[in-house]
Amino acid sequence: MSETVFLIFELIGTVAFALSGAATAMRKGMDIFGVCILALTTATGGGVIRDLILGKTPPATFLHPIYAIVALATALIAFLPPVRHFFTHHHAFYDHMMLLIDSIGLGVFTMTGIRTAYQALPEATPFLLLFVGVVTGVGGGVMRDIMAGEKPYILVKHFYATASLLGALAAILLWHLIGSTFAILIGALLILLLRFLAAIFHWNLPHAKDA
Repeated sequence: MSETVFLIFELIGTVAFALSGAATAMRKGMDIFGVCILALTTATGGGVIRDLILGKTPPATFLHPIYAIVALATALIAFLPPVRHFFTHHHAFYDHMMLLIDSIGLGVFTMTGIRTAYQALPEATPFLLLFVGVVTGVGGGVMRDIMAGEKPYILVKHFYATASLLGALAAILLWHLIGSTFAILIGALLILLLRFLAAIFHWNLPHAKDA
């Protein structure tokens, strides 16, 4: 996958997660500053954690401000009255939109985490690749939920982190068999598919209260 194509791939994930953060902030009644901060945190938080784990300092977010700029621009567009109205008054639309954009962001950033780990450490073990991929995918969402005063989404909804884990595992296993480009696409699409199936068929991991 060329650097230009991969950059577009990353920016799609950035917009998706920024929109997710902005939507959560508006549902919580935050002002425009809060909306921007939550959008920025959701879009870049996983990448910052990833880079710190890999020893890449300062994190790429601070070296390449395009990600922050795109996240903030997304937040400002989402805050426009017509757009904001959908987030705050159409609950069914909000739920379906959150499923879609969160799933896209999760798939994209799980894959970018694996690719970044491969580039930083060509000798990286499968465990490190798996860990970094999942942390990149879910890290921003965890930070979003904590800042919004909610129970982290990954712990309670449709095996969110498990979808990231399975998609990352598939990409790692296929990486040297079919090439990084197809491994990334298959891994991201698998995560998207699992998230949709989990929502449709109400798949969840066993909860403590079920015991």
